[in-house]
Amino acid sequence: MKTFGGRVLFLDRSDINTDEIIPAKYLTEVSKEALAPYLLEDLKLEGFAQKRDIADRGVVVTRANFGCGSSREHAPWALEVNGIHVVVAENFARIFRQNMYNCGMLAIELPPDSIAGLFEKFAGKETRCSVSTNPAVLTFSSGPDTAEIPFKLEGFDRSLVEAGGWVEYADEKY
Repeated sequence: MKTFGGRVLFLDRSDINTDEIIPAKYLTEVSKEALAPYLLEDLKLEGFAQKRDIADRGVVVTRANFGCGSSREHAPWALEVNGIHVVVAENFARIFRQNMYNCGMLAIELPPDSIAGLFEKFAGKETRCSVSTNPAVLTFSSGPDTAEIPFKLEGFDRSLVEAGGWVEYADEKY
């Protein structure tokens, strides 16, 4: 099982697509590791600086429809090789969400008011998030401020996360 949690990167925008997560020109790379320097290279977001903001992050908190666009595995891979194993959003593009779980990562959906509350309370601050998968709870903290938020992790998604991803799950079961 992967390590979940760490410093939080807040991306205050909906509809961040897979081309912004990892530009298509890098899809010819033959290893996950080769994708690492290009994560979010094409993301245009006021105040965001790719080289500065991605380093040493383990969690992304964003708005709605994260991972829309092309159905490529490279987007979760680029997050994974940068140590980001958790994305928290209002919702995800269906294939992106499943690719996250197939990689043994967490695509956590929270209601819009919970996401808004996280941005209001923690964005712009040095924030950490710890993640428990049993029970399924996110704990955000910055200085004296904390927030505990339960989330759903059930069924096959839980099995994939516990195994470390689809390949590891298949090795255990078949």
